[in-house]
Amino acid sequence: MATLHPFKALRPNPDHVRDVACVPYDVIDSDEARQLAEGNPHSFLHVIRPEIDLPVGTSEYDDRVYEIGAANLKALADSSYYVTERAPGLYVYRLVMDGRSQTGIFGCVSVADYDNDVILKHEKTRPSKEDDRTKHIVTQRAHAEPVMLTFRDADDVAAIVQRASDGEPLYDFEAPDSVRHTIWKVDETSELVDAFASVERLYVADGHHRCKAASRAAHELGGRPSDEVSFFPAVLFPMSEVAILPYNRIIYALPGSTDSFKQELTKRFGVVAGPATPDQPGRVSVYLSGEWLLLDLPESAMPGEVASLDVARLAEFVLEPMLGIGDPRTDPNIDFVGGIRGTGELERLVDSGKAALAISMYPTSVEELVTVSDAGMLMPPKSTWFEPKLRSGMLVHRF
Repeated sequence: MATLHPFKALRPNPDHVRDVACVPYDVIDSDEARQLAEGNPHSFLHVIRPEIDLPVGTSEYDDRVYEIGAANLKALADSSYYVTERAPGLYVYRLVMDGRSQTGIFGCVSVADYDNDVILKHEKTRPSKEDDRTKHIVTQRAHAEPVMLTFRDADDVAAIVQRASDGEPLYDFEAPDSVRHTIWKVDETSELVDAFASVERLYVADGHHRCKAASRAAHELGGRPSDEVSFFPAVLFPMSEVAILPYNRIIYALPGSTDSFKQELTKRFGVVAGPATPDQPGRVSVYLSGEWLLLDLPESAMPGEVASLDVARLAEFVLEPMLGIGDPRTDPNIDFVGGIRGTGELERLVDSGKAALAISMYPTSVEELVTVSDAGMLMPPKSTWFEPKLRSGMLVHRF
């Protein structure tokens, strides 16, 4: 059963939350982070993307990056911009994007639950990214950003959330991307802790590398199960409220000419001119030479839940046989574009010559995520893109 752990949050003074809160580290690169933080020394990007405080071109894995990140977190914690809660608490966190809301519980979860598969994964992590996030955690002695987890809807949790969100919020603001973020403090935590003790499984939605890094940091620092380092922050949403967008693909180079590739697609799949967004599972839209083409992916003959996923069928029937891409995690000829950027971004990348081909996917469903996770299997890389994204810097877990 799941462990929900109240914590003493380091959090912004409500007057300064707009200045501090920022996008998560993994949805922007260093150049974008530098632009977003320009003129704002209090942006939490100085903690989660501290390479922006070093000369342009500095590797994000440079030892100085981790040291500056720790120093920046300490400076914020010591400033009037932040306060530290006197007692452990839990929080209700609501996000509203384009008129759709999702509301979850912000607290800490257990490294032991992650290690013992109470918290289930659906994606394989990359060692280099694990190393990076682990070093940030160990150097800062903090989990700076929460992960996003989901769980099967529970009436008792929903009732507690409803009562908590009837009160005065701790934070309530609209971010520059027009997503509204509202947080309420839950001072009486035992009811929620008891409710989650009846939740059999939690599922990682967003933040696989942060989960793994939290586990590695706890073991590296010799944390006992009851020590604060053995817990890490998460926002837990009921499955009925989470939304998955497609995770699209771009290909940088084709094995031959654009015309010959189109001919081969037509020969194999009987493609037709179609919409930029596929209208049902089992279909993908491809963009090349200024034209969108729709193709139906064949059913896989391979056994198991993963083989039936669109991303797996794309790899089996297009990426590997037609483009020679055997491992999308490591092949430099493929890259991934989150669905929030829209198909217009795919067109821009191809029309500008930065990519030769774009592939627009149908989104993976929550049901598919749960089925694969329950089977103890892993999806192909970049199978899911969750929106809206959690804002970073609002509730920090120090240990």
